[in-house]
Amino acid sequence: MAATEEVIYQGMDLPYKPREWQDKVHRAKKRFNVLALHRRAGKTELAIMQLIDAAMEFDKEMGLFIYLAPYLKQAKAIAWLRLKEKLDPMIALGQVEVREGDNSVVFKHNGCMIRLFGGDNPDAMRGLRIDGAVIDEVAQIKKEVWDEIVQPAMADRKGWAIFIGTPNGVNLFSELYYHGLEDPLWQSGRWTVYDTDALDPEEIERLKATMTENAFAREFLCDFSAQAENTLISLHQCMDAVNSPLRMEDVEGSPVILGVDVARYGDDRSVIFKRQGLIASKPKVYQELSNMELAAIVAEMINHHHPDMVCIDAGRGEGVIDRLRQLGHSVIEVNFGGKPMNPHYVNKRAEMWDAVKLWLGSGGKIPNDQRLIQDLCTPTYSYDNAAQKFQLESKDKIRERGLPSPDLGDALALTFAYPAEPAPSKSITGANVDLRATARRRKREYDPLDHI
Repeated sequence: MAATEEVIYQGMDLPYKPREWQDKVHRAKKRFNVLALHRRAGKTELAIMQLIDAAMEFDKEMGLFIYLAPYLKQAKAIAWLRLKEKLDPMIALGQVEVREGDNSVVFKHNGCMIRLFGGDNPDAMRGLRIDGAVIDEVAQIKKEVWDEIVQPAMADRKGWAIFIGTPNGVNLFSELYYHGLEDPLWQSGRWTVYDTDALDPEEIERLKATMTENAFAREFLCDFSAQAENTLISLHQCMDAVNSPLRMEDVEGSPVILGVDVARYGDDRSVIFKRQGLIASKPKVYQELSNMELAAIVAEMINHHHPDMVCIDAGRGEGVIDRLRQLGHSVIEVNFGGKPMNPHYVNKRAEMWDAVKLWLGSGGKIPNDQRLIQDLCTPTYSYDNAAQKFQLESKDKIRERGLPSPDLGDALALTFAYPAEPAPSKSITGANVDLRATARRRKREYDPLDHI
């Protein structure tokens, strides 16, 4: 459908001129649609018209469709006036009631409601039955809002959802976008500034000339890998590590190390990571375990894998450490805020995470785990100008950005707390000197702590 054609869309009595990409979305048959769009593409208009169409055609009792933005104030600024403007002819005829108190409109012919919500007060949606949702600026929405509130509220009547936004690194939006490429119930679409005809070509060239390459790629080319300039580990690095062709036989003779990050509170996760040389195995992730339960699991892994070094977060892991030592295991407690081996870093955590980055750059392999990829791509870095030291974004600062604590990333980082050598019983012995030399060479190649 051409953008110049005025249409009455899908039986609505409201004029609407969808662009080609908007028409394609409206006609989509999938239950869940994830739409990556550049700034000023027209995604809010699409969202409003989709909600109006669905509400007008709904034939069940007490229908509810929602527009959700990261903040209620943001939802009102973006969508409330536009929604009322689109419905103005029906409001004037008394066919639609506007309820300013709860930011909703009700269609009198079927009692269906469209209501605005903000991710800053997700509890306001608990207990509701949601028949359809448009979730805007998904990159800023907490994962728990979708997983624990909105999605369960759709289950009984199999509601639908459209996720719209502009990519901003690795977060809920990127996770859903890549999920939509694989799940048959989902559909993911991506439209750059060159695909929508939303902006004048001269303005596009001006923006391209005045913005940084990274910012233009993120905001107008919808590039999920174009993160903030000060993100420590890039999505490109993680995907290269996921796609590495390395096999376990390639790291034979390299030391085996366990990293254990102990949950602090709430939604934090306890994570155990096993790494051998250039290969990190799939992490084991737990929630709501006692220290004794976690210690038992770590002890079982020690007995099974016979690691050369076990490094445990000392911040919340005192009980785990004490119990493992009581069982006769040798473990190293690591204080994230403690003194680094290299004075170039502000603390131990910054040193370990930078070692992860160097390890990835030297060919490290990680499992294809979206939680791990998100964690690794989350922290930013800076330099303490006064001390001229490298520092990593703190967990508290990450939470202030609405992102979860990077517990999987911290557990992997713990495997780089100190240099490790394989135990003598594991060393390659016998006449095959070439294999022993190869193992030593591999260690030199991947060990980012060699520079300390």
